Amino acid sequence: MAKIDLNGIFPPIPTPFINEKVAYDKLAANIECWNPTGLKGFVVLGSNGEYVSLSEEEKRAVVDTVVQSAADDMLVIAGTGCESRTETVRLTEDCARLGADAALVVTPHYYGGRMNDAALIQYFSAVADQSPIPILLYNVPKFTHINMAADLVARLAEHPNIIGLKDSAGNVIQLGEIVNAVARDFNVLVGTAGVLFSGLTLGCVGGINALANVAPKQCVTILDQVKKGDLDAARDLQLKMIPVNQAVTSVYGVPGLKAAMDMLGYFGGDPRSPLLPSSKRERSAMEAILKKADLLP
Repeated sequence: MAKIDLNGIFPPIPTPFINEKVAYDKLAANIECWNPTGLKGFVVLGSNGEYVSLSEEEKRAVVDTVVQSAADDMLVIAGTGCESRTETVRLTEDCARLGADAALVVTPHYYGGRMNDAALIQYFSAVADQSPIPILLYNVPKFTHINMAADLVARLAEHPNIIGLKDSAGNVIQLGEIVNAVARDFNVLVGTAGVLFSGLTLGCVGGINALANVAPKQCVTILDQVKKGDLDAARDLQLKMIPVNQAVTSVYGVPGLKAAMDMLGYFGGDPRSPLLPSSKRERSAMEAILKKADLLP
């Protein structure tokens, strides 16, 4: 299977809801706003997409909407990881039929105590064997409480249909260890914009970052500046974006990200229950952060 070029920035896009129902028209409108910003493509059904709150039918309809709305030269990566291999393969096959270019597969974690290296190697290898599209590993310990260390990633990277990793651990040392351990054509992507600059300078090929939903051009610029060797400018922009990234991830989470999107001309809307919308105080704080970063006038 031919490998795809993942050099670039991908936002893990939120799923818009109106009165708890998926607003597919708003999703398409957001994609059209992001299309000309220099992004490489989109990650759909990720953590910021509230994929755990979507039905199977909704997941497939969301992927279809994104594929149909994305510009022709943009990639669509679908989050297809479920708790069982059978369900992961089935969703991956469905997303491939809908036009997804690759699948992002999170570590199973409900039986976390049994998810040792042997179990994860067997699982990811079996999924990759059966997937009609390339697989990216998804390491996000803050949600799964499972961390994929460099030696495990390196072993899985030997599979011809496992082409990359989104690492959201936020550990720069681990990122460096992973880049050292894998072949040069294996795509290591920074999973949190707080270490985007650091990860890129270590050899990561790009990022899948929540920040790119609200500051797509800035994230793309950091990548471009690092590629050109303009590290001072890239570092300065990274530092300027760190408070925004913190706000839309660890501080205010998905509700905060959606509130920021509303302020910046996208449609964020409310999250789906059990998540609560941002409070008035939180929205005010978010507005101040966006203004300080020159994202809002």
